[in-house]
Amino acid sequence: MHYETVIGLEVHAQLLTRTKIFCGCSTRFGAPPNHNTCPVCLGMPGVLPVLNRTAVEYAMRTALALGCAVHPRSIFARKNYFYPDLPKGYQISQYESPLATGGSMGIELDGEARRVGITRIHLEEDAGKLVHEGFADSDRRSHVDFNRAGVPLIEIVGEPELRSPEEAAAYLRRLRSILRTLEVCDGNMEEGSLRCDANVSIRRQGARELGTKTELKNLNSFRNVQRALAYEVERQTRVLDSGEEVDQESRLWDAAEGRTYSMRSKEEAQDYRYFPDPDLLPLNIRPEWMELARRMIPELPAARKARFMREYSLPAADADILAEERDLADYFEEVARIGGSHKAAANWVLTEILRILKEGNLEVRQLSVPARHLAEMIQLIEDGTISGKIAKTVFEEMVRTNRDPRTIVRDQGLVQIVDEEHILAIIDQVIAENPGPLAQYRGGKIATFGFFVGQVMRKTQGKANPQKVNDLLRRRLDG
Repeated sequence: MHYETVIGLEVHAQLLTRTKIFCGCSTRFGAPPNHNTCPVCLGMPGVLPVLNRTAVEYAMRTALALGCAVHPRSIFARKNYFYPDLPKGYQISQYESPLATGGSMGIELDGEARRVGITRIHLEEDAGKLVHEGFADSDRRSHVDFNRAGVPLIEIVGEPELRSPEEAAAYLRRLRSILRTLEVCDGNMEEGSLRCDANVSIRRQGARELGTKTELKNLNSFRNVQRALAYEVERQTRVLDSGEEVDQESRLWDAAEGRTYSMRSKEEAQDYRYFPDPDLLPLNIRPEWMELARRMIPELPAARKARFMREYSLPAADADILAEERDLADYFEEVARIGGSHKAAANWVLTEILRILKEGNLEVRQLSVPARHLAEMIQLIEDGTISGKIAKTVFEEMVRTNRDPRTIVRDQGLVQIVDEEHILAIIDQVIAENPGPLAQYRGGKIATFGFFVGQVMRKTQGKANPQKVNDLLRRRLDG
């Protein structure tokens, strides 16, 4: 039997505010357990929450960037449930009157682009974190860290319009790119600042009714999203093919075992007993505040990709990678603006700069090679001062010492040899020292030409202009 997959993602993004959403505690990651806490975020009796204005501005900026309608009035509600890491016994969220609804986001997969709808975006507070240790029953312990309790979140609920695990991963990547470009979330999935719950069901091809869905909780990497969804689609297919019914439930993904397992039956809205929070007034957003948030939206990745293709004549694949991260796109544009070939600038950024970032696990802002230095090095290649091969040496020295390329070239004597008489003298020496290969070449073994090129470059320590070496060597050998 053939089935169609239906996936909808609920993405929780921690906002990059300095303080929590309803109190003045720090949101800094990595503090000692229960260090960033106060009576408000610990839910002590008699305390009152005060809304963080910056959190609202970041949420508005995100909603407007995704084409959502930001409502002039929204209401905070209490979502009642008990977990050890939820100190109040309820979470302050939004329910019937969220901050924003509607909107969409473009994704691209295998060269095909389409838009996926956004249902709603609302503000809420995060819960704490449970830390488990020990494996044997007698040694098993759980600890609660409330540092994360009260950190501001936006929940971005997507329409159930994704049709494969690959599309879901592409959707999450693009959303992360937008959030980082907006500078409202760092997108660090390992630290939990971007988390994803996935609702997945399958139905017969051509059916209109949705199948029974399961919710996969707290997926924390693109790879885990794709693997967990693929496993769950396969599991539900086996269930239906055996004549049984899929249970509506929440499931957890075990990355080590490569499978999902049941966590609990899936709650419905009525289970949470939502009601307006009596300690918080309705959130009223004036038009001028909304317009200020709109003006803070920078050029988004899709628009920047299109401009890179148009202004710099870059292929779509290169433009897509460069535009995905705001800092990398800024870096490339600075290199391209200073001068030199746009194609060369893109090639160096996409190869060597990305390599350095990956090897050092660095952010672009931590690079030891300023954009102006890379641009100067590209100019040295294009004006013939150094060869492409020498440039590799120069670049590694730039990474190691943070010095500019002209100083490195001067101090290490790396200027390219372009004088024809000098190169011809070395070519004549190489030919004289290798009568055997010379006879082979003139006897028709053309491949021997590469041997002579290598010998000339070795004698010049790679400094001879490769094009001149090829031209002059061919003239001598064929003369």
